[in-house]
Amino acid sequence: MSKTSWMIFSAAMVVSTCLFLQGEERLRTLTGSCSLAATANEAEAELRLERGGGCGAHGDCGSTQTQEPLSAFSGFALADLQREGARVDAAIRAEAGTITCSGAVHDGRLRGAFTFVPDPVFVDRMLQMGFRDLEPEKLQAYTLFHIGIAWVHSLQDADVSGLDSGNLIALRIFHVDTDYVRSLHALGYATPDAGKLIALRVQHVDPEEVKQIRAMGYQPTLDELIQMRIFKVTPDFIHRMQAKGLNDLTISKLVQIRIFRLAE
Repeated sequence: MSKTSWMIFSAAMVVSTCLFLQGEERLRTLTGSCSLAATANEAEAELRLERGGGCGAHGDCGSTQTQEPLSAFSGFALADLQREGARVDAAIRAEAGTITCSGAVHDGRLRGAFTFVPDPVFVDRMLQMGFRDLEPEKLQAYTLFHIGIAWVHSLQDADVSGLDSGNLIALRIFHVDTDYVRSLHALGYATPDAGKLIALRVQHVDPEEVKQIRAMGYQPTLDELIQMRIFKVTPDFIHRMQAKGLNDLTISKLVQIRIFRLAE
């Protein structure tokens, strides 16, 4: 083998090894302790997942606490928490993988160990759709928040830009979907990027309230809508300012009145 051929072969082996290791990392199983308990809502259970022990070689430390609908579990019912000493294997299966909490019931709470096993088919599909950095921790979050291929694909089809493996979680938590994007289109706004959609949802920008604001003669930008929500410039507040004879206030002036408490 010539020197040039050997160099090409060596480079190819390095690339192949890196790709193999990346694949192995994505499909790494997470482990730790877990617990399940009842909540005030009889249709939900509180799930806690803990990864500790010095964080391990992969930095496996951290905790997650969430309330999951009972319908998300297999092998578990609230009645199990009344059976002292009962052994239970509670599993949440989603497209991204499977979380299993296995343990025994004591004092109305299931305590034990959990495993999270990523789904390789899901990972491959996400890679094909252009997503990277699919660490097991993200895939576990995808499982808890039921992030699926169809929902991700719908956002891509709606031309939402700036999507990545990290902000998909926030988009899901704050209930961003194509219906919300379409409601903004109906108001004449171009499709916001992922970050702007998250900001709009975090501040509870509601299309119906936007219609009320527009009916009062204002044409706010998306950034102004976010600012109005932050400083509580609502249709009611605008009406109160108008009742005082302040009929020509710009959005910027209304925000300043709120910031400096000039209406008090």
